[in-house]
Amino acid sequence: MVSASKRKGGEKKKMLFMGIFTWEPEKGDEVVKRRAAEEIPEGLKMVGEWKDLGRGRVFRLFEAVDPKVILAMSSAWEDLGKTEIVPVMETEEVLKLLPKG
Repeated sequence: MVSASKRKGGEKKKMLFMGIFTWEPEKGDEVVKRRAAEEIPEGLKMVGEWKDLGRGRVFRLFEAVDPKVILAMSSAWEDLGKTEIVPVMETEEVLKLLPKG
């Protein structure tokens, strides 16, 4: 389970999650309608969203302190397709953590 790490002073650090949502072509109209009416829940910030131009798939980058918020939001889409949630880090941050040698 992914947990949010704490910064100095007890403040939880925000984490990035890539959401990949895939749907079948016949569900495209319903996906568009639901997305147009969607409200991002409190505690979750959508950093960016990109549509795969070749098929029914969208990539959404979210920022959250608590991964439970993104899991709850993504479950609302289960009837229309498949959702994958991947915790991610910016490459520059990863490089800072690797041993230098």
